[in-house]
Amino acid sequence: MADFKLHLPYQPAGDQPQAIKALEEGLGQGVRRQTLFGATGTGKTFTMANVIAKADKPTLVLAHNKTLAAQLAQEYREFFPKNAVHYFVSYYDYYQPEAYIAHSDTYIEKEAMINAEIDRLRHAATQALLTRRDVIIVASVSAIYGLGSPEEYEKVNVKIQKGSEGDRASLIRTLVGIYFERTTADLEPGQLRAVGNALELMPVNERVIYRVIFDESKVAHVEKLDPISRAKLGEPENVFIFPAKHFVTSEEERERALADIKAELDEQLARFKREEKPLEAERLKRRTLNDIAMIRAVGYVNGIENYSRHFDGRAPGEPPYTLLDYFKRCDPDFLTVIDESHVTVPQLGGMYAGDRSRKDNLVEYGFRLPSARDNRPLTFEEFTERTGQTIYTSATPGPYERGHSDQVVEQIIRPTGLLDPELIIRPVSEGMSKVRPYSAAEEGLTLLKPVAYPGQVADFIEEAEKVIRGGGRALATTLTKQMAEDLSAFLREKGIKAEYLHSDVKTIDRIEILTKFRKGEFDILVGVNLLREGLDLPEVELVGILDADKEGFLRSETSLIQTIGRAARNVQGRVILYADVMTGSLEKAISETNRRRELQLAYNTKHGITPKTIQKEIKDIAETMRSEHQKTVEELLALDELSYKKDPKALIEQKREEMAEAVERLDFETAALIRDEIYKLEGAGPKKKPRTRKPLSGK
Repeated sequence: MADFKLHLPYQPAGDQPQAIKALEEGLGQGVRRQTLFGATGTGKTFTMANVIAKADKPTLVLAHNKTLAAQLAQEYREFFPKNAVHYFVSYYDYYQPEAYIAHSDTYIEKEAMINAEIDRLRHAATQALLTRRDVIIVASVSAIYGLGSPEEYEKVNVKIQKGSEGDRASLIRTLVGIYFERTTADLEPGQLRAVGNALELMPVNERVIYRVIFDESKVAHVEKLDPISRAKLGEPENVFIFPAKHFVTSEEERERALADIKAELDEQLARFKREEKPLEAERLKRRTLNDIAMIRAVGYVNGIENYSRHFDGRAPGEPPYTLLDYFKRCDPDFLTVIDESHVTVPQLGGMYAGDRSRKDNLVEYGFRLPSARDNRPLTFEEFTERTGQTIYTSATPGPYERGHSDQVVEQIIRPTGLLDPELIIRPVSEGMSKVRPYSAAEEGLTLLKPVAYPGQVADFIEEAEKVIRGGGRALATTLTKQMAEDLSAFLREKGIKAEYLHSDVKTIDRIEILTKFRKGEFDILVGVNLLREGLDLPEVELVGILDADKEGFLRSETSLIQTIGRAARNVQGRVILYADVMTGSLEKAISETNRRRELQLAYNTKHGITPKTIQKEIKDIAETMRSEHQKTVEELLALDELSYKKDPKALIEQKREEMAEAVERLDFETAALIRDEIYKLEGAGPKKKPRTRKPLSGK
């Protein structure tokens, strides 16, 4: 048994009890696919936590972006404090895939910036799946990308046990063989260093140091240390150390793989010769032989994932190992929850085709062997084959979920009694209002009276200022990233504290922006589509949807309903839709919102419920993703806050002297901490400045 222990901060209420019961019965009856059709703010995550506890299975929760995944991971940790809840997303802060553009003869080398902390969390997730069953992994679509064989990853772990035979040198060789790196500086995850008769190492899954002390040819004892204070945290009898990389191959397997790569190279070179492509042949030969030499010498090369099929021993076209294979190894009958399924399902389905198109070009022009195509995400069919019982959750389920679910469970009533927000339609354009019917069949719709009107931006600012004066927050959604940046800059010029949020903002920065917004460090958040699904912001009293009548993906029925839902967690919540034309999507979104309001109002009246704003503790969901370095800098800033207020210049000068002293004594770690504290104090840390174009008018 997985033995999930659910912490119940409150009892199920509203529609939750009947939804939990229906989903549990479906799982018990062996129903393969179900959908939880839950309105925003009805507590779908709490409902699913109850279902997971009853199902008692390892569970994969899929979200469509890193920000939502981090929020979900935090919520599930609160519901399951005694179980293993982990976060698994792409570890790239920046990623430019390798590509070749034939028409301009442009080769783009792969560029990537790996976030070491997220890499650590990925290892923690996979190791949890291989060592226990009470596991919930909240993941992005990174879950369907190649990860390396779980069997090999598990097979080569190293057990360090008190009293076991062995010397320091042999343990170092063993750890280096599983991709640990030697260092003489401060330890990072996946590194080791020799100190006297001891060996110190930091595993890839946790921020602690294990100090292994030897007595002649045996392990005398093992100490667990805090990496910053060096305080002893315990003396474990044994420790299991997993590889520092997910792609692990034994020396024998490596030689077999290299022989296979060479054979494939010869075959592809013969093909290029037949097709009279000498340039492509020479290009491929040089790169592949160089990669083979590097792998043989050091066991690794940039782009080694393109040879993963050979190292895994897979047949051509066979899907790669992914996080799903780690789940299968944990429990073949694991549960899958697809959050915000109307976005996540299409995202899962679209990954393979884009990757294949890029790889085909690289193969045809001699940049990669054909086997590079097998370093790929799963197809949607392969994904569904590898998952068992699945529950889709969404406030706006898509056609796929509705068409493939054996049961759709509706959850409309909120435990707090909150209604869907009040909707207000106002025109976009400056001048006279002119909202008009969408089609001839709707001539009966009442037109707004012609009145002088300042335009959507000016009107939104006026309404937002009223909300801010009362202590609330406001969201504005735009159609483009540029508009989001420009609007936030325009608001700041007006003396309003505002920030923007879109996909160019780094993962951790996005999460920190949301936390600061909830804390009231600024009052208006401007975004594009990141402000739709799943974000839980109870402080928001006003949502302004600019250009709501621009029919398209960002102003579809689904998008509008999701955006409207951001105001559904506050009793004062209302949404202003700026539109000159009543589009089909607008009409459907308004109709569905009003339908839900009627059901919710009837329930409240029947049960004598007075709606209450959701009260939710503000937690920094980026905390687990920050490095120890960042955390230490923040702690130093907090300690120096009073001195800074008294004399900022004197404190910064003092810090510069401390940094210079640390450098003189070769204490570069301390120097780096003080340097970054100075950056923060001066406000000189790296920031992305908003692009500026022409100033905004009221339109």
